[in-house]
Amino acid sequence: MTDRLTIRRPDDWHVHLRDGDMLAAVASYTARQFARAIVMPNLTPPVTSIAAAAAYRDRIMAVLPADSDFTPLMTCYLTDDAEPQEIARGYREGVFAACKLYPAHATTNSAHGVTDIAALAPVFEAMQAAGMPLLIHGEVTDRDVDIFDREAVFIERTLTGLVRDFPALKIVLEHITTAQAVDFVRDAGPNVAATITPQHLHLNRNALFDGGLRPHAYCLPVVKREQHRRAVRAAAVSGSPKFFLGTDSAPHAIGRKEMDCGCAGIFNAPFALESYVAVFDEEGALDRFEGFASEHGPRFYGLPLNEGTVTLERGETRVPERVGDVVPFHAGERLAWRMAEG
Repeated sequence: MTDRLTIRRPDDWHVHLRDGDMLAAVASYTARQFARAIVMPNLTPPVTSIAAAAAYRDRIMAVLPADSDFTPLMTCYLTDDAEPQEIARGYREGVFAACKLYPAHATTNSAHGVTDIAALAPVFEAMQAAGMPLLIHGEVTDRDVDIFDREAVFIERTLTGLVRDFPALKIVLEHITTAQAVDFVRDAGPNVAATITPQHLHLNRNALFDGGLRPHAYCLPVVKREQHRRAVRAAAVSGSPKFFLGTDSAPHAIGRKEMDCGCAGIFNAPFALESYVAVFDEEGALDRFEGFASEHGPRFYGLPLNEGTVTLERGETRVPERVGDVVPFHAGERLAWRMAEG
């Protein structure tokens, strides 16, 4: 049995750091575990320009210690009037690492999202030519589609055609939750990949109603049936370079979760690696954890692997009930792995 695991320092390929006071409260948790992170642009207002992305990057670095070696990778929020030239220039100048596509009203702060994905063909053409990744929140938003089916329907209605029409476009289907998503990504060409969150590895939809309504288990896309959790889990530990770590850590203050219309999002940043490695341990796949956490993502993005290392060891981690004014993932639980000191 392996009791100590040293891996190349990992990256988080999908995180919400928020802004203002919340940014100051949560950014250090991501920077402590990860060398780089793809930072989501769904602020208010959203990050849609080179100047806005550069300013947001500066605000992130300003709340971290002066000697922090963390690198935030900024993304451009796509809107119906997105400018292909601005986006390509932002990528070329190293400000944008990717573009994020939210179907309008799909999740938190997505009201400015895209209403007609087909109309963005000129943007996708420019991104394809530049080698710039497109990150997709893959759900339809039609009210007549069951919320548990919205990822599968998006794949059928939209993603299949997008991959066909732009075969050289790098696409990341983010925070996948279904067997259909696993199958699509696995069977697509090398330019299609997916991120996987810790919550979608640990939870099925029963967690939303365990003894009552559980707002801190509510995220978007929502957790699904057990058969889907098992499929996503199998993909994560498979060793396939198409699947890699993306926490989708999304903090909300307790009052915004525990209300009559609570926000979607799970804050997992403080103990993300401990949560992920527990899954790989349970599945007998610790030898594949470094690939998932530290190698597949940068290789897909065309970035160098990190030089440093982190060490995890078998031993109890007690997750607090609160981290500041936010309830973390696994609150009140004990995880079987911990970050080693030093």
